Amino acid sequence: MTTTPFSIRLDTTLKARLESEAKRRDRTASYIANRAIKLYFEQLDLVTGEVDSAFAEADKGTFVSGEKVLDWMQSWGSENELSSPEADIFSDGTSVPKNKQQAA
Repeated sequence: MTTTPFSIRLDTTLKARLESEAKRRDRTASYIANRAIKLYFEQLDLVTGEVDSAFAEADKGTFVSGEKVLDWMQSWGSENELSSPEADIFSDGTSVPKNKQQAA
């Protein structure tokens, strides 16, 4: 991989920590910084992908009500733990009546 020089300003505490970590790992400070920046972008890509997926799902117009999510979460770890809730709110403004939710 080809590298290119790049200069940044770090506060003194961060610079000292970077240098300390480089010494501890027997690596250069630029190696540690390069790895940290690479990991940052990998995580950013993951988060961005999850957000994009969530928007695509929301664009379908079906949602789970907060009440159903809360009921589900409150059941975690109990003897009567609920399975993950199904959508009960739809883009046309309709919702599944409560008595039909329990029968489903």
